[in-house]
Amino acid sequence: MKPLVKKQKKFIECYACNHRCKILDGRVGICGVRANNGGKFKLLVYERPCAVWIDPIEKKPLFHFLPGTSSYSIGTFGCNFSCEFCQNYDISQAPHDAKEKDPKQWRNYFENLIRRCPILSPDDVVKNAINGNCKSISFTYNEPTIFTEYALDIMKIANKKKIKGVYVTNGYETKECWERLDGYIHAANIDLKAFTERFYRDICHAKLEPVKESIKIAKEMGIWVEVTTLIVPGENDSEEELKQIAEFLYKIDSGMPWHVTAFRPAYKMLNKPPTSPEILIKAREIGKSAGLKHVYCGNLSYAYSEFEKTICPNCEKELIRRVGFEVTRHHIKKGKCKFCGIKINGIWE
Repeated sequence: MKPLVKKQKKFIECYACNHRCKILDGRVGICGVRANNGGKFKLLVYERPCAVWIDPIEKKPLFHFLPGTSSYSIGTFGCNFSCEFCQNYDISQAPHDAKEKDPKQWRNYFENLIRRCPILSPDDVVKNAINGNCKSISFTYNEPTIFTEYALDIMKIANKKKIKGVYVTNGYETKECWERLDGYIHAANIDLKAFTERFYRDICHAKLEPVKESIKIAKEMGIWVEVTTLIVPGENDSEEELKQIAEFLYKIDSGMPWHVTAFRPAYKMLNKPPTSPEILIKAREIGKSAGLKHVYCGNLSYAYSEFEKTICPNCEKELIRRVGFEVTRHHIKKGKCKFCGIKINGIWE
């Protein structure tokens, strides 16, 4: 796989994500894993995932993509964001945290950490997915954009076996990166973390506009897209901001699912309270009022599983019932409501 970089005289320009890092010899990009070694690009985490598991596809979360199936899920160290509330900070923020602790020797420590991860070749990933009866391979847990070359090498093999590709992403891919993923990634859950530049700048250390653009690009390419917003009390939970998000998504596709999920104190944001169910239910109402057909509340207890049901937007009958990550009822047949026959947006088979 040709890497997503351009070699310049004094640096390597990376265009996997919208940071577009100019990486000097001996240095790495913001993500901590895309390196310039003697003028040559090296992906430090290639074939070295640190997180490997078989998950329900609902865990991504993807609710309108092959429901009830398993997804072979892998992730590596590193991320191109530094979200203060990161839920998987132990792996995604490993290079950043190592650099904070020891600015001089951090890379030696970090590369030793990577070397302790078992080698998993693209062939091995696909074989494991087949053995696990997985219908898809998800690139998740950390940000997959930073290891796109590895993901593409896997999916070139997986496509031949009719296994779908999934990106669970912060949406910071460049247009060139999305074009490279065309035909290999079939579904994406894209985080739209907020709708203000302040939030992205101060809390995620990135920008909002590239994420909005990614959602549009992925939809235009025919990738099945669902969007997740983790609602952080006092940061992105105002009715005005939630309405702006809902209206933005509605203009792209009223049938695109929006997952509003509960924040739990983590990493560097331990001073905030958990998101109350009432805030998520209100966000759901805002989304529905804006015209979105499918809005789901996530990361709550089983007592709120009614807000994870898929309801027919026409006859309002229950189509899919979910309890946790388990599908307990499924009434979508050949992509249509079993009761009234209307087409339901998604990839169901």
